[in-house]
Amino acid sequence: MARAKAALGDLDKIERLIKLGAFVNSVPDFSGHPKVVNGASDFMVEALGPETANHVRFAARSPSLPANAAVEIEAVFRIRPSI
Repeated sequence: MARAKAALGDLDKIERLIKLGAFVNSVPDFSGHPKVVNGASDFMVEALGPETANHVRFAARSPSLPANAAVEIEAVFRIRPSI
C-alpha cells in the first residue's frame, strides 16, 4: 500500500483491486501458503473496503525470494480515470 500511495499520491485514486498474488518463501512440505496470503487479502479489504478490494488471487510456494524475504506480494489495481 505504501508503494501504491507513493506512485499515486492518494489511495482514493484506486478504483478496484483486481488481483493479489503472493509467493511464500517456504520449505517443500509446507502447505499453508494460502493461509499466509489470507492476511494480505484481509488487509486489503480493511484498507480499501470490501467493494473496492473484491479481488482474485494466487498463492504459491517459493524455495527462495530476493533478500530472503518471507513473502513477496503483487497487487494489480484499476485506477480511477483523471478528469
